[in-house]
Amino acid sequence: MSKIAVLIPCYNEAKTIEKVVTDFKKALPEADIYVYDNNSSDNTAEIAEKAGAIVRHEYMQGKGNVIRRMFREIDADCYLMADGDDTYPAEHAEAMCNLILEGKAEMVVGDRLSSTYFTENKRMFHNFGNVLVRFLVNFTFKSNVRDIMTGYRAFSRLFVKSFPVISGGFEIETEMTIHALDKKMKLENVLIDYRDRPAGSVSKLNTVSDGLKVLKTIASLFKQYKPFVFFTILSLISLLIGVGFFIPTLMGYLNTGLVEKFPSLIAASFFGIVAINLFIGGLILESIARKDRQNFELHLISLENNK
Repeated sequence: MSKIAVLIPCYNEAKTIEKVVTDFKKALPEADIYVYDNNSSDNTAEIAEKAGAIVRHEYMQGKGNVIRRMFREIDADCYLMADGDDTYPAEHAEAMCNLILEGKAEMVVGDRLSSTYFTENKRMFHNFGNVLVRFLVNFTFKSNVRDIMTGYRAFSRLFVKSFPVISGGFEIETEMTIHALDKKMKLENVLIDYRDRPAGSVSKLNTVSDGLKVLKTIASLFKQYKPFVFFTILSLISLLIGVGFFIPTLMGYLNTGLVEKFPSLIAASFFGIVAINLFIGGLILESIARKDRQNFELHLISLENNK
């Protein structure tokens, strides 16, 4: 088992991958450098292998699918994940890995947003999307993670072998963060410098479609990890709609002594019943989620004992 494994998912990064591999070999000479090629149409894999990386392949397209295979196949004490586009400087790698190896964190987040990201990144909507996602996750999970979508992270073996990868694409970073927050795994933020891609290197992230996938992932994980809050909000919305239908009916009855708006009364009753069912459903699912957290803790103990 390697002490440190550097994980680099790649798709058409021939322009930058040699420098990335070389930089991380210098920064972490004791580490094994893994490049997982994700159906590149250029010679990314050949260049990476010549630079000294261990090259493997994932044929299901998408960053999440690549990371799923990486986490399954590689055993290490510390895992450092970075992109192959040369946007993350390797000089931060040692500090991030040390936090893992010293047992001070289960996941270390390379924080771009507090340093050079907004000056280096020229894509306006990427900037807005990062800020929006950071606000939504930190507000929902009462946390202080400074960069939710960074691709520069370090992980413990415990995190990697207990993290169920569901996402297939770029929403994987958001999924990792929320999983760690829900399971009360120790997170640390490390300030890193960020540099934009060099000329001729093209981002694979689609601002609109991938941004919507990330927001959908946040909503889905919010429902999964905090079902009582999620369904209580829906219950209150349904209750307010029901009250909106009921008030005119009640006012008419008070004025005339007759129920003149039976459709409104029926609608009010319907939304009231829906509100009650949503609230009860939230209570039941919260109990299930709590049981899942207990089972997860037992799973972690099993992993620790089987090191």
